[in-house]
Amino acid sequence: MSESATGDDDSYELLIIGGGVAGLTAATFTARAGLTTLVVDHGESILRRNAHLENFPGFPAGVNPRLFADMLQAQATRNGAGYQQGLVEELSGSLDEGFVATVGAVGNADDRREISADRVLVASWSDVSYLDGVGVDIRDAGSKQYVEDDGLGRTNIKGIYAAGRIAERYHQAVIAAGDGAAAAITLIHDSETPFYNDWVVPEGYFTDRGREVPPGCEEIDAAEQQARQAASRAAMQEYFSEAHEERQRTHPSLVDDEKGRVDWDKEAAQ
Repeated sequence: MSESATGDDDSYELLIIGGGVAGLTAATFTARAGLTTLVVDHGESILRRNAHLENFPGFPAGVNPRLFADMLQAQATRNGAGYQQGLVEELSGSLDEGFVATVGAVGNADDRREISADRVLVASWSDVSYLDGVGVDIRDAGSKQYVEDDGLGRTNIKGIYAAGRIAERYHQAVIAAGDGAAAAITLIHDSETPFYNDWVVPEGYFTDRGREVPPGCEEIDAAEQQARQAASRAAMQEYFSEAHEERQRTHPSLVDDEKGRVDWDKEAAQ
């Protein structure tokens, strides 16, 4: 069930429930701020059903949404977050005592484990029944349920945060990413982790003005900048060198496939 992790004995400073755009973006920020972070994800983000992601900044011609999702996960884990497949069945505890999540293995309801965390960020969609035991305010909207928050990610329960679609944000990838980042920064500040901004600046930007480099910031010299830019180019070239191997998804109710996969190659040949 596990892929990579950053805590000891299944104990983390932050547990993120949901590995879609909001959850993985939040994980990148919290991991970079030094919080031991684990993302637990069940199933696949709805993003993967898109045929082409057209409106995310930085991709002038759009991007394959399944590739984009893979890139988000790689960015989060590259910055130190853990990522595991699993279904959170129950959450208990408090900020003072710590939270405990009961996590089942995907496809095996009998395989369960407990994960402890100081704080929890909810970014799953759309079942929030696992929150019943902690008293988070939920708004029912027909067949959907939303976690209520203060607009910055804080719920009514201290130590529990929400981001993305589950917090009733607009259903757009760029908004989910921004909301995940905002909730993450709110959480970082609440945890009293020293943090100014997540900035990488040229050498001397602060120090040549007689200032210490603020927490969360980093000064790099020309050689380091060139090395990072070369690594960035190489990574992007690798990601986009070939078509993504995963098949197109659609709504599961439309096809006889549990993941909603469609065979466009077969349809094109007919």
